[in-house]
Amino acid sequence: MKICKTIADMRAASHQSRHDQKRLGFVPTMGALHEGHLSLVRAAKAKCDVVAVSIFVNPLQFGPSEDLAKYPRTFEHDRKLLETEGVDILFAPTPGEMYPAGAITYVTVEGLSEKLCGRSRPGHFRGVTTVVAKLFHIVEPELAFFGQKDAAQAAIIRRMVRDLNLPVEIVVCPIVREPDGLAMSSRNAYLSAQERKSALALHRSLIEVKNRFDQGERNPARLIEAGKQVVAQEPTVRLDYFEIVDPAMLDPVLKLTNSVLVAIAAFVGNTRLIDNVLLEGM
Repeated sequence: MKICKTIADMRAASHQSRHDQKRLGFVPTMGALHEGHLSLVRAAKAKCDVVAVSIFVNPLQFGPSEDLAKYPRTFEHDRKLLETEGVDILFAPTPGEMYPAGAITYVTVEGLSEKLCGRSRPGHFRGVTTVVAKLFHIVEPELAFFGQKDAAQAAIIRRMVRDLNLPVEIVVCPIVREPDGLAMSSRNAYLSAQERKSALALHRSLIEVKNRFDQGERNPARLIEAGKQVVAQEPTVRLDYFEIVDPAMLDPVLKLTNSVLVAIAAFVGNTRLIDNVLLEGM
């Protein structure tokens, strides 16, 4: 596995892949890799000749009171995992490499970036789209792989790619869960044993909504209330939002007529977790 620490090295590796007429797939990550990330790597390997993965804890997407300093950084462990999976290129730049001194240019998907997590984390999605746009320009992949757990992020990146005519196909892969249903997340490492049990309320609330939907309930307000009632049974879980939205535009839906996204964000102790499920087949 080739490790690139600079933009120049990453571009050279990307150009070599194109020269060799190899299809390049890309998985952007912030490290602290788990099975969810590795599922994206495997999806990339199945569709592409060469797979590049980035590890970069992006300071732009953290708010002033968020967990940038304590975000888990496990580079050697991550490197070994990626080698085992047969990744070809690892791009691991420093913040100084990605953001030159005095950088004042940002990429913002207006109208979408203020919804769901963007409402409670102002500036978060601007940080995401700025770094992803830069990574796409540096790596120049044909396909880029993201997880369904970050459904709002995926929708916003799809819109950015469309609006800016970026020559990359976005592939969104299913959520990977622990055996008990908890969506895999690097932030799960912050949870105490008791918080880990309480966190299952997020998945249980989505199961409740899905079950009621399967039984014929089509009123979004009643479905949301059913989900919220499940969360309310866990006093240590503080709900941020529970919404049913259009998967592309992230607007709340008043009537279930097409595929919809049921999205939840909640604090378990001091740790903010997200989860979602798609409801289809109206």
